[in-house]
Amino acid sequence: MKLITISGPPSSGKTSVILRLIESLKESGMEKIGVVKFDCLTSFDQESYRQAGIPVEIGFSGKVCPDHFFISNINDAVKWGVKSGFDMLITESAGLCNRCSPHIGEIPAVCVIDNLSGINTPRKIGPMLKFADYVVITKGDIVSQAEREVFKFNVRQVNTKARIMFVNGITGQGAFMLAKHLQKSIDITSLDDMKLRFTTPASVCSYCTGETRIGEEFQSGMMKKMEFHPVKER
Repeated sequence: MKLITISGPPSSGKTSVILRLIESLKESGMEKIGVVKFDCLTSFDQESYRQAGIPVEIGFSGKVCPDHFFISNINDAVKWGVKSGFDMLITESAGLCNRCSPHIGEIPAVCVIDNLSGINTPRKIGPMLKFADYVVITKGDIVSQAEREVFKFNVRQVNTKARIMFVNGITGQGAFMLAKHLQKSIDITSLDDMKLRFTTPASVCSYCTGETRIGEEFQSGMMKKMEFHPVKER
């Protein structure tokens, strides 16, 4: 079975891209494809997958860091995919803090980012963009060619090695080329001994374990403090 990780900021069009991608994969002869959606609190995307006849499982991280939740469950997701007899399993996760890094060495990694999010957005996104093999830009059809080029340039400044492509989540334009590349990925039965491409965000402070009170006496573990400087009078 082949595994693909797809991530990106919320509302960037990941689900639409995946649906169009699966259509292209099936046209190429890859019939059995499943999806695992990792989210935080709630999701309605499962209905879109089910209406398209695509097997899907949904996992909610709740109060746990989404990246920690992802890495704690991804191997079980692979086992589900292998047991189900899938040709390919696609995981979808939202980069809620832009620091997320749900990409695994040797496994094709896709980051979806939308052209309407602002030309400087690529520079604000961390490992999920920087360490992706493929960067898919959506909603490019509703901006000018100049805006598309500037946005693409900023993506290239963050990730110098990724293949960048535009995909229309409504019409499916561009999905065929993405499918063609992803079909070349390796077959796996487990992720044992594989590693993340980048470390997950730290999750070892008192607020991670349920503390809600504000004040230094309630802060413990790995905390990061800002330094404030006196305002100079003019």
